[in-house]
Amino acid sequence: MTPERRPMLAANWKMHKSVPESLAFVRAWSRRVADGAALPPRDRVELVLCPTLPALWPVAGPLDAMGVGVGAQNIDLGAEGAVTGGVSGPLLAEALATHVIVGHSERRRLFGETDAVVGAKAAAVLSAGLTPIVCVGESSDERRAGQTREVVARQLTAVLDAVAGGGERVVVAYEPLWAIGTGQGAAPADASEVAGWCRGLAAAAWGSAASGLRILYGGSVTRDNILGFWHADEIDGALVGGASLEMESWLAMVHAVAPAPSA
Repeated sequence: MTPERRPMLAANWKMHKSVPESLAFVRAWSRRVADGAALPPRDRVELVLCPTLPALWPVAGPLDAMGVGVGAQNIDLGAEGAVTGGVSGPLLAEALATHVIVGHSERRRLFGETDAVVGAKAAAVLSAGLTPIVCVGESSDERRAGQTREVVARQLTAVLDAVAGGGERVVVAYEPLWAIGTGQGAAPADASEVAGWCRGLAAAAWGSAASGLRILYGGSVTRDNILGFWHADEIDGALVGGASLEMESWLAMVHAVAPAPSA
């Protein structure tokens, strides 16, 4: 992590929490902040919460009041039209979204999203004035076969080509599939090595614009291991899944990454 890239801590709730449950969580968090719970300065750490789609609009206002971004977990291509069940970038922007997760392994595996589709979705997010959080990562079989770089390069190159010169407007999350929801996160040094290699790919494609690219780690991030990733040289934050669903766990992570007050 370097000073010129503002670190990010993002929560991905996936298909958890009803609208009332989501509002209750955000309101309880707001009360804890009012009572003195640590909240990093917005210009030093970017916080983002990605609830279910129905909860996006209801929680956006309370989150914005705390200086926290709100992210969608998916986007569909196109601005409007006969796309039953679709949600476009402009619609997400109107719902006050600030970020959108694209290319999560679950979207690739369950919905057949290809690298080309993920690249197009990242471009659509940018076109709507939002920030894409693009997920890349290898499976356990690919890791054992020594194909981590090959797989991640294929996934990332599709995005780099689709959003040429994206720089600081794009966030990448390295999420190895074998670490998601397993309780077995990557070693921070290994994750940092992959992140650094990804940044090298971006530099080859984007030139100097790649210096602003932020790369997060995701995959079994918890209150107990987050600082190992947070302080790794090439990692600029974390994308947290299950550990973000419980208030005390989430607050512990937020407090852990909150910068010490300036003297």
